[in-house]
Amino acid sequence: MSSAQRFVLDVPDAWKEVDLSGGAMAAARSKALAMTGDPVARARLNDMFRQGRDLLRSARNHGALLSTGTVTQYDDGVFMAYAMVFAVSTPDGVELTLPLIAAQMGVASANGKAPRDREVTSVRIPEVGTVARVTGTETTRVTADVDVQLLTMYTILPVPGRARDYLVVVCASPNLPLRETVYDLFDAITGTFRFVSRDGKVLGAVR
Repeated sequence: MSSAQRFVLDVPDAWKEVDLSGGAMAAARSKALAMTGDPVARARLNDMFRQGRDLLRSARNHGALLSTGTVTQYDDGVFMAYAMVFAVSTPDGVELTLPLIAAQMGVASANGKAPRDREVTSVRIPEVGTVARVTGTETTRVTADVDVQLLTMYTILPVPGRARDYLVVVCASPNLPLRETVYDLFDAITGTFRFVSRDGKVLGAVR
C-alpha cells in the first residue's frame, strides 16, 4: 500500500490557519477588545484568549502539524474554536486499542481525570474509513489558579502504509452552551480529512 505523504483538512471560510507563534492571536484579541467597552464582556474575552494562548503553547510543545481556528464576534457574543493535527507513533508491540485510547485521550490537564461526559466511540470518515473518536468536556489548567472548560473531540486516524503511525485531529471550543452545534461542526470538519500520496492520490486508511 502507498504511504501517505500529506493530508488535507477543510475548514469553514471564517477559520484561519493559526500562527503558532501567537502574534496573530494577539492582534485578534486587540481587535475584539476594541469592539466593546463593557467590562464583563472584556473580561470574558480576555479569559477566552488566555485559553487560546494556552492551547497554542501546548500545540508548540507537542509538535502540532496544523493549527487552525476562529474567533468570531456575533451580536450575542464571541465564538471561539480550534482544530489541531498531531502525529503520534506507538512503540513496537503496542496496539492502539479503544481501551488504550480511552485511558490516554481526553484526560483533564487540571486534575488528571477523565470528564464525566467522556465518550469513546467509532465513526466513519468518508475518505479514511472507520476510526476511533473521544469526546468530552475537559477542565484545562490555564494558569496556576485558573481552570477553564472546553468541549473537545479527538479523532484518531491510522496513516496508510505506516502501521504504527497515527494522526490525531483535536478540536476544542470554550463555548459550552453550544455543545450540540459545536460537536456537529467538529464532526463536519473532521469528516473532510483525507490522506494524499506523493502523486496526489487520495488514500484509504489501514483497516
